[in-house]
Amino acid sequence: MQTYLVGGAVRDKLLGRPVKDQDWVVVGGTPEQMLAQGYQSVGADFPVFLHPKTKEEYALARIERKIGVGYTGFSCDASSEVSLEDDLMRRDLTINAMAMDDQGNIIDPYNGQQDLKDKLLRHVSDAFVEDPLRVLRVARFAARYHNLGFSIAPETLSLMQTIVANDELTALSAERVWQETARSLMETHPEVYFENLRACGALAVWFPELDVLWGIPNPPKWHPEIDTGIHTMMVLQQAVKLSDKLSVRFAALVHDLGKGVPPEENWPSHRGHETLGLALVNTLCDRLKAPNECRELGLMVSEYHTHIHQAFELKASTILGMLNRCDVWRKPQRFADLLVSCKADARGRTTFENCEYKNADYIWQAYEAAAKVDVKAIVAKGYQGKAIKQQTEQQRISLIQAFKNTFQK
Repeated sequence: MQTYLVGGAVRDKLLGRPVKDQDWVVVGGTPEQMLAQGYQSVGADFPVFLHPKTKEEYALARIERKIGVGYTGFSCDASSEVSLEDDLMRRDLTINAMAMDDQGNIIDPYNGQQDLKDKLLRHVSDAFVEDPLRVLRVARFAARYHNLGFSIAPETLSLMQTIVANDELTALSAERVWQETARSLMETHPEVYFENLRACGALAVWFPELDVLWGIPNPPKWHPEIDTGIHTMMVLQQAVKLSDKLSVRFAALVHDLGKGVPPEENWPSHRGHETLGLALVNTLCDRLKAPNECRELGLMVSEYHTHIHQAFELKASTILGMLNRCDVWRKPQRFADLLVSCKADARGRTTFENCEYKNADYIWQAYEAAAKVDVKAIVAKGYQGKAIKQQTEQQRISLIQAFKNTFQK
């Protein structure tokens, strides 16, 4: 048996990036030999084993053949006759199809090193089209390595378009789509993921509510970039600068979905888009099986981002109503994330990228003022039932109004 380090670990070593996980391929071995050496079998669809000490994954070299639809419709040959080159050929990109032996020598039958130098994400073979998950994976790699200057090779983008045209993307599970999307959202340039999905037609399949935003105009006075799709990507870029939370970045992505609903005759006005977006956020989250924290913040930002942008014009009672509906008293951190998302929205506009945004501080300080109301003291004065809530509301409104009177823009 011969063992080689393969895939992402080799790629990142060559790029000088930290290696998080190491995967190994075993050539010339059998499951019986692996078990005899103390490896633990964990592969359900093909022979994968955990090293008895390091617990790293060791997979027998294998060849896969397409026999059905989707990313699971494959038969697997992991016999001891499968060569390293055979195994590497089944991989998605040339930069992921390199191996390293125990002497540090690079085995590179498909010119991955040259593509690293050329900063190209290029498919290994035409078998690329057999696995629809690769559309999302390649878009994710484009997002991950964008800051290094990488881009998708035109011929690979063409194959991604072919996969979409063959309706293969619909065979993907929501869990896998969300997994790739969530990982992409946490990259430094998540907008590149969505832009490449749009370029190959995949965005319309899994994110139709987002896909329609391109071409929808905004008022030039407030949005010099005009296009709502472009604005959304700019907001996502700003969210990355402001937060490393998945929920904040997702909320930035979905905050303007409602602009895809109003009739064209009203453009560039989008009156009511805040609440129109709620059903769309829910539909998208249902389709992707997005986690609750992403759904909840996405809904809040969709509904209240205009409130925050108009913060200084809001009455004290309106501010309190928003605080109540956002459940800030029990979940202040989530409300703080709402304000971060709104700041990203304000800055996600051409020429506004570095604008000062006092609205968030203003609303947060209004919350802090209202939070000083002592409910226990109200109860101690003998108020009961609904009267407790009424007194609490009245005192909170008074404190917010007093704060408004003293706040300096």
